[in-house]
Amino acid sequence: MTLIGRTRERGVETLALDSPATRNALSAALVGELADALRDCGKDAEVRAVVLTHTGNTFCAGADLRDPPDPDALVALLRQIVELPKPVVARVTGHVRAGGLGLLGCCDIAAASATASFALTEVRIGVAPAVISLPLLPRTEPRALARYALTGERFDAAEAARIGLLTAAGEDGEDVDAVLEPVLDGLRRSAPEALAETKRLLTARVLAAFDRDAAQLTALSARLFASAPAREGMTAFLERRDPPWVL
Repeated sequence: MTLIGRTRERGVETLALDSPATRNALSAALVGELADALRDCGKDAEVRAVVLTHTGNTFCAGADLRDPPDPDALVALLRQIVELPKPVVARVTGHVRAGGLGLLGCCDIAAASATASFALTEVRIGVAPAVISLPLLPRTEPRALARYALTGERFDAAEAARIGLLTAAGEDGEDVDAVLEPVLDGLRRSAPEALAETKRLLTARVLAAFDRDAAQLTALSARLFASAPAREGMTAFLERRDPPWVL
């Protein structure tokens, strides 16, 4: 079964996370298919830009707790989005949780409808947003990131735009495609080589974070996911009950 839908219109390749039964969770298989699709887009001279979107009511629920990707594979996917020589635009109309926010942080431009919601839920299952901090720390407002990473609180699209997670959020009744229409028009009017070099300038700080911290954070992620608190937290989540540390 294909987990990534692919369509193309006037040089813009749309890649849709297409596993609604798992809320588009980042399984080993989905991460591998998305990496392959991005690699194809990067090599294809006919692709001017990539739109990353989803089917179902969830953009991405984070790591698949039943089939988690290897931490190195997830880091490689995030870096691949940042390094892709084509702009990557996130289009969100649903919920985004945990590792899904890492995907948004790696995209060059991100837009969401007013109905979208966001949460860094790692602490609630006994782990930390280790790997996804690589793109999020350079691109989001520090005090807000501290709040949401430490509490796991849910926040809306307007707040996501305010703190830098999103480029733009649709207002009530405004379709996300209306928000993205001038963005995609601008990309279609831009020279491919100029886009690649401009993206290289804009992503330098994010790539520096990958170069400096990726190995350490990958090891931290692996250690935390293998810990007793994480096992209990993930079990509680799958059983739809509170873990024992909830007061």
